[in-house]
Amino acid sequence: MDYAQPASRLRLVTRVARMYHEQGLKQPQIAEALHVSQAKVSRLLKKAEDLGIVRVMIVPPAGGHSDLEEALVTRYGLLDAVVADAPAGDEKGITSAVGAAAATYLEDVLLGHERIGISSWSETLLAMVTVLSRRPQPVADTVAQVIGGVGIPEAQVQATRLTEQLAALTGGKPLFLPTPGVVSAALRDAMLAEPYVTHVVEAWKDLTILLAGIGSLDPSPLLQRSGNAIADADQDSLRALGAVGDICLRFFDAEGRHVDSDLDLRVVGIDPETLLAVPRRVGVAGGARKHSAVRAAILGGWVNVLVTDVETAESLLT
Repeated sequence: MDYAQPASRLRLVTRVARMYHEQGLKQPQIAEALHVSQAKVSRLLKKAEDLGIVRVMIVPPAGGHSDLEEALVTRYGLLDAVVADAPAGDEKGITSAVGAAAATYLEDVLLGHERIGISSWSETLLAMVTVLSRRPQPVADTVAQVIGGVGIPEAQVQATRLTEQLAALTGGKPLFLPTPGVVSAALRDAMLAEPYVTHVVEAWKDLTILLAGIGSLDPSPLLQRSGNAIADADQDSLRALGAVGDICLRFFDAEGRHVDSDLDLRVVGIDPETLLAVPRRVGVAGGARKHSAVRAAILGGWVNVLVTDVETAESLLT
C-alpha cells in the first residue's frame, strides 16, 4: 500500500471510494454530488485500487472447493473443473453428489443452440438428469446418443430414456441410437450402414459438448446388474494391453493413450477421432475405484472438463 502522497491528496480518492463501494452510489451520482466530471470519478476509483485503498477480496461460499478446482485446471490444462462434496467411500453418495454437480454445471454453461452428445451408460449421468432443471427456453438444438445401449434389453431402454430426458430438459431434438453398444464386427458394419444410424453418426461430427461417464476396467455395480456386455475375455485382453479405463467404451492406458483392441471393431458408438474433436468433453465420475481411470482420461485429453468428488480431486493433485 502506497500512502507516500500527502493525506490531503488522498482525501478525495478515499471519499469517492467510500461513496462508490460502501454507499453504493453510481459514478454519475458521485460526480454530481462532488461537482466533478464522471471521467474524474472513474480515474479516482482506479487510483484507489492502484494505491491499495480499495482491495478486492474473493470469499468462496461455504462448501465450495474453488481452490481444488483451480489447481486441477492449472495442473492438467482443463477448460474447467467442478468438485463436489461427497462422503468418501460411499459410492452411492458420490454418484448422487457428482451427478448433482454436473447438473449445476450444465445449467451454467448451456447457453443456446448446443449440440449435445451423451453416453448411454453412466450411473452418474442418470443421477444428473434426475436433478437437472428444465430450461425455460431451449438451450440445445439436438441431444444425440453417442453409443448404443450396453447390457440386457432393459439397459438399452434406459439408454433411450436418458437421451430422451436430457432432450426434454434442454429443449433439443433427441437423436437415438437404437442399437446394442457391442455386437460382432460384421453386425456393427451392417448397423452403421442403416440410414437412420448413419444420420446420427453424422450428427456426432457437429457436437459442441459431450457428456460421458469415465469407466474403469472393474465394472460398476450398475453395469454388473445390467448383464455387463464386456465379456471376461475382453476384459482380460484389455488388461493385458494396459487398459485402465474408458470413455464410451474407447479404452486407454494409464497415460491416456488409446488401446487399440478387437473390441473397437465391435463397438457401435462414437470413434476416438470424432470424440476427441468435440470442443467441450465433460467427464463425470468419482470414487476410489475410478481414480486411475479419471487421471488417465485427463492425461489423454479424452475429457477437458471434469466433474468429480473431493477425494478424487485430491488424488489427482498428489
